[in-house]
Amino acid sequence: MKKIKLNDEVIIITGKNKDSTGAVIKVLDSKVLVEGLNLAKKHVRSNPNAGVTGGITEIEVPLAVSNVAIYNSATKKADRVGIRTNKDGIKERFFKSNNEVIV
Repeated sequence: MKKIKLNDEVIIITGKNKDSTGAVIKVLDSKVLVEGLNLAKKHVRSNPNAGVTGGITEIEVPLAVSNVAIYNSATKKADRVGIRTNKDGIKERFFKSNNEVIV
C-alpha cells in the first residue's frame, strides 16, 4: 500500500515551492504530480490541424515523493503516514501524530 495516493492533500517540504499545499493529480512510481505547483514553461509549436495554438505554456512537472509529505488538516502541519490492519483485516493509512485514519 502506498503512503501517498491520488487526491491526497500534500505539502511540499523542500525546493522553490516549500510550504505550499495542493492535491495530488497523478502518482507515478517515485514521483507525484501536484495541482498548480512546480510549474515549468514549455514552448509549444502551433498545429492548425489539431487546433493547437503556439506559444509558451506552463505545465506541472512531477516532484519526488521524498520532497512531499501528507498534510494533516487537524494539526495544520506535515505528518508521517503509518499503515495498520483494522479489526476487519483491511489495511488502512493513519497519521502518526494523532492516530486518525486518513480518508
